[in-house]
Amino acid sequence: MDKAIQVFKFGGASVKDAEAVKNVAGILENYKDKSLVVIVSAMGKTTNALEKIVAAYFEKDIEKALSLLEETKIAHYQIMANLFDQNHEIFPMVNDIFVEIEWVLEDDVQDGYDYIYDQIVSVGELASSRILASYLNEKGLSTAWLDTRDVILTDDSFREARVNWEQTQNRAQKQVPALLKNNQFVLTQGFIASNNENQTTTLGREGSDFTAAIYSFCLDATSLSIWKDVPGILTADPRLFDNVTLINRLSYKEAIEMTYYGAKVIHPKTIKPLQNKNIPLFVKSFIDPEGEGTMIDADTNIIEYPPVIVVERNQCLLHISTKDFSFVAEWHLSYLFKLFNEHRIKINMMQNMAISFSVCVTNIPDRIKTLIDTLEKDFKVVKDDNLDLITVRNYREEMLKDLTQGKIVLFEERIRKTIQMVIKNVPSMKWK
Repeated sequence: MDKAIQVFKFGGASVKDAEAVKNVAGILENYKDKSLVVIVSAMGKTTNALEKIVAAYFEKDIEKALSLLEETKIAHYQIMANLFDQNHEIFPMVNDIFVEIEWVLEDDVQDGYDYIYDQIVSVGELASSRILASYLNEKGLSTAWLDTRDVILTDDSFREARVNWEQTQNRAQKQVPALLKNNQFVLTQGFIASNNENQTTTLGREGSDFTAAIYSFCLDATSLSIWKDVPGILTADPRLFDNVTLINRLSYKEAIEMTYYGAKVIHPKTIKPLQNKNIPLFVKSFIDPEGEGTMIDADTNIIEYPPVIVVERNQCLLHISTKDFSFVAEWHLSYLFKLFNEHRIKINMMQNMAISFSVCVTNIPDRIKTLIDTLEKDFKVVKDDNLDLITVRNYREEMLKDLTQGKIVLFEERIRKTIQMVIKNVPSMKWK
């Protein structure tokens, strides 16, 4: 066996049903002589379903929460029924995982939303990883299942925990190579981790890419491959735009810029750990495994990139103004930035005027509400919903007219190579 470790990450779409699981096994069959650490997300739209359970629990609608849980369980049992014999050990194993949610729902709400969110939503990754690991073993691909909560240690920032890199690296180096000695693959979960009290934490929505980067960094992997339902990194979302093209190669710097502005192909925190150890990242298609994909590395000799369009949906504008018509001074801004940090709301775009400060942020209802409640003690706040934030990297002037035609641009900002525009989301609007 090749002793050099590679890390693979498979997202929810790649394991959305039984056929998808079989496809992943077929891809991994081609790497059975390699030492692989495989990271897997929750199946299909499981995370969305589990988030609805959390919401119902906090609305004290336990009947609805239990009904949603039953639907989620049935979906997983249907997948397992198409992969395993009915007496296979995977059925009680996955049932026990979902029982953990039932235990939470049996009690009255006592803990905060973010804490409960992490305890419930993390179950999706635990279930999918058990199913995939069992299927790989069933197909003769020796796979060790690893609980990533025993490896990745974080602080107590539930829903967006910060990694303790030193402790995590020590744990990874102690556990993973030992498992690979006796197995072809080690399979573990993306997105989830634990704190010093052994409470489950999560790394932020869509955080499985980041998990893969953490393992790559800690194990000095030769490469990280992220398997997606697209050919690689494209110049725009093919669901929103026609005539998109594949970008064959990117530098770490350009990839960081793209993810900062909201490109969804890679989680924003993924690149930095790889860059620190010069580990190349490959974005490949699980639909076309032989396809070229996109390579991201330290290459700085790429002369010119094509225009790249990033659309961030579900945005809102917060217009914050002083109650006494005084100027928004430095101390106002310092206080405002402090509040945004405390409520863990990332500012995607901002504009400062004489007596007001406007910011574009992702509309996370519970966080936005508590922020506005705090702001209104000292400021007037107006909120605009149903907005899109459009970012164009390496833009060309002639393309902007077509991009904004028939749309309401609320405000824009231009810096070198990049333009950002906040646009009213008109229901009939099409980007194609």
